[in-house]
Amino acid sequence: MTLPRLEPATPPGDGSAGVVLVLHGGRPDGRQGAGGFLLSHVRMVPFGQAVARSAARRGVETDLLRYRVRGWNAPDLDPVVDARWALDEVRVRHGADVRVVLVGHSMGGRAALRVGDDPNVVGIAALAPWIERNEPWEHLAGATLLIAHGDRERMTDPRASLWFARQVASISDRVARFDVHGDGHAMLRRAGEWHGLTARFALAALGLEPFDPAVANAMAAGAPGGLSVPLTA
Repeated sequence: MTLPRLEPATPPGDGSAGVVLVLHGGRPDGRQGAGGFLLSHVRMVPFGQAVARSAARRGVETDLLRYRVRGWNAPDLDPVVDARWALDEVRVRHGADVRVVLVGHSMGGRAALRVGDDPNVVGIAALAPWIERNEPWEHLAGATLLIAHGDRERMTDPRASLWFARQVASISDRVARFDVHGDGHAMLRRAGEWHGLTARFALAALGLEPFDPAVANAMAAGAPGGLSVPLTA
């Protein structure tokens, strides 16, 4: 089986101010290797680059996690295992106190939420996350969480991510969720706004700048008003 690996985004950062880990999507089942050309991975490259352009000069390293296999593969939860590996690898590289922000799309969003209780994680951005009913959420007490979901979604369920945001908002006052009007699962119609929202969130979660006013206001509003905020340009 192919090993997981971290692929650095450009421009590179030195990790002195933290690390952003980008987790791509996948499928419910699939033991095929996740190497080579993979659309779910390719879609996340611009997210890594957007974060790196904003953050590398400030000491932030941005890496894209390449999984071993393409599927979630319950009960093995392969991407969760790989995300835990990536967090351990980041600690080896940058020390036990390194601050980490997770950015995950679809299955990667689900994996990011599962490992969000890691002590080094200071923020989670779940983009069009794949969430099932009864998804565990109690481990995210006090988490800094951003969820964004398009209203033309056909692959994952925005209602499920709203339910999840409500649960976490009951145990954290740092939850914001945005509705991206006019966009779907691939996040292409309003790509620049997805990228910008994610990059600004990552910098703020790492403590390098204040939260974007829209995010800060959503967090302050809490449920229900702060969990269905239209994403504006």
